[in-house]
Amino acid sequence: MGALKGLLKYIEGYKHYVGLNVISNLLMVIFSVVSIPSLIPFLRLLFNQEIKEVPPPDWTMPGFSKYIDYFEYHFFILIQNHGREKALLYVCAIIIMIFFFKNLFRFLSLYFMAPVRTGIVRDVREKLYDKFNSLPLSFYSKNKKGDLISRMTTDVLEIESSILNMVETIVREPLMIIGCLTYMIYVSPSLTLVVILMVLITGGVIGVIGSRLKKGSAQAQGIMGNMVAVLEETLSGIRIIKGFNAENYMRTTFVEKNNQYRNTLIPVFRRRDLSSPLSEFLGIAVVAILLIIGSRYVFSGETSPETFLTFLFAFYSVINPAKSFSKAYYNIQKGLAASDRIKNILAEDNHIVELENALPISSFEKGIEFKNVSYSYDNENKVLHNIQLKIQEGTVCALVGASGSGKTTLTDLLPRFYDIDEGAVLMDGKNIKELKIRELRSLFGMVSQEPILFHDSIYNNIVFGREGFTKEQVENAARIANAHEFILETEKGYDTIIGDRGSKLSGGQRQRLTIARAILGDPPILILDEATSSLDSKSEKAVQKALKKVMENRTVLVIAHRLSTIKDVDMIVVLEEGRIQEIGTHKELIHAEGAYHNLVRMQTI
Repeated sequence: MGALKGLLKYIEGYKHYVGLNVISNLLMVIFSVVSIPSLIPFLRLLFNQEIKEVPPPDWTMPGFSKYIDYFEYHFFILIQNHGREKALLYVCAIIIMIFFFKNLFRFLSLYFMAPVRTGIVRDVREKLYDKFNSLPLSFYSKNKKGDLISRMTTDVLEIESSILNMVETIVREPLMIIGCLTYMIYVSPSLTLVVILMVLITGGVIGVIGSRLKKGSAQAQGIMGNMVAVLEETLSGIRIIKGFNAENYMRTTFVEKNNQYRNTLIPVFRRRDLSSPLSEFLGIAVVAILLIIGSRYVFSGETSPETFLTFLFAFYSVINPAKSFSKAYYNIQKGLAASDRIKNILAEDNHIVELENALPISSFEKGIEFKNVSYSYDNENKVLHNIQLKIQEGTVCALVGASGSGKTTLTDLLPRFYDIDEGAVLMDGKNIKELKIRELRSLFGMVSQEPILFHDSIYNNIVFGREGFTKEQVENAARIANAHEFILETEKGYDTIIGDRGSKLSGGQRQRLTIARAILGDPPILILDEATSSLDSKSEKAVQKALKKVMENRTVLVIAHRLSTIKDVDMIVVLEEGRIQEIGTHKELIHAEGAYHNLVRMQTI
């Protein structure tokens, strides 16, 4: 029951639309139920039965029968005044009007539901997107992008479908069943008892068959996430796949996931698809029983033929809602499985939070200090051990060491992409956990080893959502990054769309745009993670010259693999397996003949 309430939570913002849907469904049910006894006069005239004189209704009598008496009395008056043929025309006109309003309100119920369906999809996707943006990088290091995309697409649509089925089932179908059963009880309580027993049996059988549907749906959606992950990796790495002739390898992986998804869905679909034919079969079995029992009532004169036929029509009107119940049950189970997957994301703990009384920070004036800092991605295996490091404002500091030594992790701690396990990181003497996160991150300009660009114009990729920059400032940043000339050579200059991840540009051009983006913000601290690694020799020299000018009077952390590029920095920090081995200038560390000296010698060889 709690899971159902969880699904219904999504419609809270659309109560007025749901209310109009409920009213429309109620009116549709009223006209549907009224349409059943309205067929009696038509059938009576069709069977050419003798029309007996009917007295006026006694309004003092309790119950529903006086309304039937009123209807039959006016029908008798209509025949008396206009004859059978004209009375038949009137009856047909009334039937058409009743069915018109029935279907009008049926359409209106769907009309008012459309904003709910689309709104739910929009709202859940916005919540997921906001959650994705707020979660720390550690979350993405343990989850596949394809699976997250699947939750944003497939799972959200499953929830939307389930909620729609739930609202329709909870509101319309019970009203329809109650209305039809009321009429059936009025006609024959004993026959109605048989119907109720058979419906209960039907529901029990369907419940047993669908007991494992939710589990199967959850498994299928998980496999779908893995399949989307393979697809995402294929599209992202298509150049490498083709270069290494790995198409068959990737195809085998995709086909395996695709077959797993298919094989998991087969029993799910079979159980779901069994519900409708099973309900119909059981319904026909009940009809056969009703025909046998009901014929005795007709033969004995207890019930007129036309009344018995409307009883069958009322029962048939109960079958469809009952079938909808069974179908909705399956859809809701799938929706609950999808909802669980989405709730797992929304409930994910975001431990990087801003304090309520967080301190503002708009400048950087003194320096950075790591005090006994340790960190692990999995709370078990530490990647940084007791880091003690001070970097004064205006210092150019290079971080060197073998791959996996902790260089990038150390710089990622500064803007709080991760939160440390032990120790403290201080910015101008203030613990960064006590600072406003947005203001803290605005102090940094970052250039990663892999150029991160977006399917947008060159101008928008440099500005990247920031406001207050003029066109001249953007062009100046591009000039400093040695990018202005090649930008002007593109089709539309700064308005050129560069494709997915900048696919229309060369590697060096992409990197220069990311450098321009970092420079544009004029941050007091720059983090350069092998910023020139993708450039050719000519472009590298030009950018290195530009960066040298930009780095003056600015604090810079350079992650370097090519040690020849950091000879002139103010300090070099040598990391090995997450520990600081040496700190000093190039000359000092070469003279010490320690870890740095060995690294330089290996590169020289």
